[in-house]
Amino acid sequence: MKKKLWTGRILSALPALLLLTSGINLIFIQTPDVRTQFARFSFPENLIPVIGIVELVCVVTYLIPRTAVLGAILVTAYLGGAVATHVRVNDPVWPAPALVAVMMWLGLYLREERLKPLVPLRDLR
Repeated sequence: MKKKLWTGRILSALPALLLLTSGINLIFIQTPDVRTQFARFSFPENLIPVIGIVELVCVVTYLIPRTAVLGAILVTAYLGGAVATHVRVNDPVWPAPALVAVMMWLGLYLREERLKPLVPLRDLR
């Protein structure tokens, strides 16, 4: 049981750290690469901090244990938009945001007992 909990915490922390770093970059740092990517995706530069704020709100909601499920839903919606944006410009890295979402949900499932009745998985033993 402890292994499952710690595996869930680690699988939850990795995507959260990635998204927190990304959100902070979008709001405060805005590296030249960010501006280039936004231009490539045909997004105006004035939306960079707005998207960063949305990203941070979603991730912080995910990190609060009481609102983690809502946060996971919000982050999944955010990452779904990222997948759609990458697919729209034929970018081959589109699976990356989808994998982040899967890892996030797997981590939440392993650490959150409230999800077990909603998604009953059979034991293979």
